[in-house]
Amino acid sequence: MQIKKIVGKKLKEIRLKQNMTIQMLAEKSQVSSNMISRIERGLTTPSVEILMRLATVFDKSINYFVEDVSTSHEVVFTRPGDRDKTVYDDEYNMHTESFTSRLRDPQFMSFYCTVKKGGQSGVKNMYHPGDELIYILEGQLRMTIVDEEFILTRGDSLCFKSHLPHRWENCGDADAKVIWTLSPFTII
Repeated sequence: MQIKKIVGKKLKEIRLKQNMTIQMLAEKSQVSSNMISRIERGLTTPSVEILMRLATVFDKSINYFVEDVSTSHEVVFTRPGDRDKTVYDDEYNMHTESFTSRLRDPQFMSFYCTVKKGGQSGVKNMYHPGDELIYILEGQLRMTIVDEEFILTRGDSLCFKSHLPHRWENCGDADAKVIWTLSPFTII
């Protein structure tokens, strides 16, 4: 099934379950009623920003609207090497394995990350909605949040509001192994 048809079907289902008209949803989400109607009819694929606005109204992650229920589950068990992999080698010099992929409508996202020696998020700060938790299994990571710097080593954790400007880098002499968790579902 095409992504725009999946999104449209799920949006209409959840709106009707909540006894909400298109106009009511438009007012709550700040998305035009015309756009909502086009999405529900499968005529357009909404931008991430519009999807986030709609998801917030229903207290859902954007993943709720784009996942195919036939390929997602309520319980997901994985062994090392079987997790979905995402590679950021070019951009961040980091390799990730998702703990939460294939989970139906996750309200958080969690990864096992290997940050290569010298890997970093860049010189510019990043920020996004939600909360973040970092737990260091091996190696060293420097986190800068606003103007405060934290050097994290094995066993250290750091939890913060992700709307605060932040950046990170592997400042150690080896790869860093990290469990990284974000809530709600966002993109690193």
